[in-house]
Amino acid sequence: MARKSKTKNRSNARKSAGQDGNIHLSRSDRLSTAAKRAPSKSKKTQKKGFWLWRLIRFFLKPAPRLAYWGLVFGLWGGIAAVGIIGFYAAKLPNASDWAIPQRPPNMKVVAMDASLIGNRGMTGGKALRLEEMSPYIAQAVIAIEDRRFHAHFGFDPIGFSRAMWRNISQKRMREGGSTITQQLAKNLFLTPDRTFGRKVQELILAVWLETKFTKAEILELYLNRVYFGSGATGVDAAARRYFGKSAKHVTISEAALLAGLLKAPSKYSPARNPKLAQKRARIVLLAMQREGYIKRGNIDINGVQPGKHARHFRSGPEHYVTDMVVKRVQELVGNVRQDIVVETTLSPYMMIAANEILNESLERHGKRRNVTQAALVSLAPDGALRALIGGRNYGKSQFNRAVEAQRQPGSAFKTFVWLNAMEQGQTPQTVVQDQPIRIDKWKPENYNQKYLGPVTLADAFAASINTVAAQLTADAGPLRIASTARRLGIRTKLKANASLALGTSEVNLMELVSAYVPFSNGGLRARPYLISRITTHRGKLLYQRPKPLPIEVVDPEALSKMNAMLRQVVDQGTGRAAHIEGHIAGGKTGTSQNFRDALFVGHTAHLVTGIWFGNDDNSPTKKLTGGSLPASAWKQFMIAALRDQPPRPLPGLLVFPSDLPITIPTNRPIPGQQPDGVSDDQQTASLKQRIQAEIYKKPSKTILDLINVIGE
Repeated sequence: MARKSKTKNRSNARKSAGQDGNIHLSRSDRLSTAAKRAPSKSKKTQKKGFWLWRLIRFFLKPAPRLAYWGLVFGLWGGIAAVGIIGFYAAKLPNASDWAIPQRPPNMKVVAMDASLIGNRGMTGGKALRLEEMSPYIAQAVIAIEDRRFHAHFGFDPIGFSRAMWRNISQKRMREGGSTITQQLAKNLFLTPDRTFGRKVQELILAVWLETKFTKAEILELYLNRVYFGSGATGVDAAARRYFGKSAKHVTISEAALLAGLLKAPSKYSPARNPKLAQKRARIVLLAMQREGYIKRGNIDINGVQPGKHARHFRSGPEHYVTDMVVKRVQELVGNVRQDIVVETTLSPYMMIAANEILNESLERHGKRRNVTQAALVSLAPDGALRALIGGRNYGKSQFNRAVEAQRQPGSAFKTFVWLNAMEQGQTPQTVVQDQPIRIDKWKPENYNQKYLGPVTLADAFAASINTVAAQLTADAGPLRIASTARRLGIRTKLKANASLALGTSEVNLMELVSAYVPFSNGGLRARPYLISRITTHRGKLLYQRPKPLPIEVVDPEALSKMNAMLRQVVDQGTGRAAHIEGHIAGGKTGTSQNFRDALFVGHTAHLVTGIWFGNDDNSPTKKLTGGSLPASAWKQFMIAALRDQPPRPLPGLLVFPSDLPITIPTNRPIPGQQPDGVSDDQQTASLKQRIQAEIYKKPSKTILDLINVIGE
């Protein structure tokens, strides 16, 4: 067999040999040899083909293989996620130390009737319980900010994925995908930096919040801490800022506007862009409809109004007072570390009346008389501040002209000159000479440079004669006059020179009005005050104004004489534009040099009020005097302020003429405490006779004649 096989092979070889003796392969042999040499291609080509084939086989393999690799990738991805979370979690404080930061304290300022005047602090409003807020607020916020709020655990994968898809499709960051809990975590614990690490920490803290608090508590914290723009932090501050009311009374449309602010508070603030705020509120209302909070057709989406209060929030006069409260509270109780309530002596009605009257006066007469600003201070007989207007518009200027502006009081300072004369034994009927005088190098002149010769002190006071005032000051000495003014309440350092008599030394309106208070309360000193009590929001007393000891600064006899002359100024003198029918009032006009300042300070037994008109740049007015616009505005304000008050005589002065019952003032003397042997009737008759004999004796020339010649 072997021999036959070998023979066959040799035979085949010979057949394949050519004539030249060389061996030639057949076609089949060549193909077989090429096939064997095929794997000798480059290793790179071989490797590429191998992995491509493996990849195809991987995707064509059954599900078990796919599940295997999914598990592998998921495991490594989870390990990486845990590592990342652990890395950024290590940068946070120890979890055992995590606690909700205390909300910045709010200072709630209320009027004497407990109505709100304003809020001060970083928040601008107090914290409310969720059940205290309008229910529409929570609904609107959830609908537009986090519609799966009640379903997720602090992180919403669906919402996050949707937000990322929109960002990718629109090729820009339009949505963040953060839940309400994440936003709260950022506001409470983190900086607003947009970094990957901060986002991870935000997620960690959000999950922690979800484990510590209920959904209602998280929503309450969020609504009380989130910023709504225009200086309003918290929903109550925002409602008051934009609508002038508490968050308890917010309507559906208003809630939609507030919720719309959260996306970009500054951009959508109705105080800056009402139309954009309105447009955003409509989007929120549509979201509320989509989520089923409101039925379609129940709300007029196109009728959303951004609130008229928004643009004028910071223009009201109450902000001048609130600024004063903040400074005073720090002096009384130190730094505020919790929410407090400051009870003030202000009358909301008087504040509104004063603001309306001054604004109307400036609107009607400002351009014609070249006057742009006005201020008002009104005090009760005990010094309690009832109304204060610091300027025309707080939003445009926060400078408080009632307490910060130092202005010349003009002839309103003459009251202290005449008071000193009365205390030195002179009377309203003392005759003095109105004539040209020279005091060193100073030569005071009357208006129109006219002089009347002999006049009584009462007439000279009512007509505001300059030469008499200068002569009385020279006789007493400027230091004595300055001392008298300080005794009554002027705190500013006065220049003790001869011209002091004409009110050339500057004072502020508050102290000038306070110096007139003794003429209203019976001669007692009364420091002006604004705060009566301070408590925590839970009612714990922090401060109670102590009752001051009564200190007499004007003796009864001088008080009686001065009130008679002050009344004569209003009834017949330069201040007759301030005369009030049915009430007994006294006062004094004041006009500074070159008509730069015009003011009137007057009083009844119920109230002492001063009004100033002028310009911030100290430019002259067009001959505006204290007896014109200030006296007229004073009359309007006092009529409004005294609308419910019965007429009362001025202290030390009986009502005269007797169109009202003749009574002794209740504050001096007290019935039943007169000297032995003197009855009430006898003292009443004696006082009436003295007034008729000394004070109401008619001068030789009428007051009106003097004013027409002298002027103020």
